[in-house]
Amino acid sequence: MKLAKRVSTLTPSTTLEITAKAKELKDAGHDVIGLGAGEPDFNTPEHILDAAKKAMDEGLTKYTPSGGLPALKKEIISKLEKDQKLSYKPSEVIVCTGAKHALYTLFQVILDKEDEVIIPTPYWVSYPEQVKLAEGVPVYVEGKEENQFKITPSQLKAAITSKTKALILNSPSNPTGMIYSKQELQELGQVCLDHDVLIVSDEIYEKLLYDGNEHVSIAQLSPELKNMTIIINGVSKSHSMTGWRIGYAVGNASIISAMTNLASHSTSNPTSIAQYATIAAYSGSQEDVEVMRQAFEERLNIIFEKLNQIPGFHCIKPQGAFYLFPNASEAATMAGFDDVDGLVKALLEEEKVALVPGSGFGADNYVRLSYATSLDQLEKAIERIARYMEKVTVNR
Repeated sequence: MKLAKRVSTLTPSTTLEITAKAKELKDAGHDVIGLGAGEPDFNTPEHILDAAKKAMDEGLTKYTPSGGLPALKKEIISKLEKDQKLSYKPSEVIVCTGAKHALYTLFQVILDKEDEVIIPTPYWVSYPEQVKLAEGVPVYVEGKEENQFKITPSQLKAAITSKTKALILNSPSNPTGMIYSKQELQELGQVCLDHDVLIVSDEIYEKLLYDGNEHVSIAQLSPELKNMTIIINGVSKSHSMTGWRIGYAVGNASIISAMTNLASHSTSNPTSIAQYATIAAYSGSQEDVEVMRQAFEERLNIIFEKLNQIPGFHCIKPQGAFYLFPNASEAATMAGFDDVDGLVKALLEEEKVALVPGSGFGADNYVRLSYATSLDQLEKAIERIARYMEKVTVNR
């Protein structure tokens, strides 16, 4: 049977593909260290689990409003008021089946055929695919390493055309871990205001910041920017709830209304039990969030130095999220490969270390390592990578 054209150009998620290959090797009995998955290695906090159990025991397992439970919307609004001093109405909030679904639904309702969306590189793997599924056109702007992988106002302005509909900003970034400063956001925001470009602000890693950095949402910088911004967020990373699939979008009421209408014909509603769990996540203690953040920061400080000591790997220190994104082009050349993808494949096959090639993020010379796993496993992985590089260097 012939498939629809809209899926003919899609590529599978690189991160999920690598994770699946690593699991396959592990199931076959190999000692694989997987540094590909973008999810915390902590279990969901106990009080959130208890809330889900309570919801099940009380029979709260039925349909909910398509846009999410009113009680959950209230908690999201309260969270945004407390954290970013932003004020929203329930009509400006939609709860979705994960932040990924929120993004997908957003692009479906704002894009017509050939509308352009500016995507800074390196980018999260699903951004361009979701834009293409909405018949939009991804327009890539390179965030250069010398600028901490961030784009500049002049780059943004040069990329805008009469077809530009939106800009995606991901801060803290997946895969680089970099964050935009308040000044940088202000300057990029002004370009968007000048050219009537919607800002899609993906803030899913906002709670995972290091070295004293604080999260700034572009929406909080001015009323004008708030009106031009759709915030995307969720509890997957902040509360270790990746499998619960709860995310949300906040912003312009007409856009949120359209997203809610679309959701009513696709998912009906996010899972009821997961919504009640998320109410507990936001209304309860945030101590576990900070414990997890501190653990990630400790791991980062230890393995960052060790990775940079491996010949051929050069990395700038991330400010947030839980990824290292080193330039490995020199390492690939030293190992005799034409590209970094070949090096990643060899490390998985020969040393049983699963990394994600930067090609999936629009940055061919890089690799992504997730440090959302135990320090013991991380140190073993770094040792294996170093061992491999020493071996190939000697052999050559």
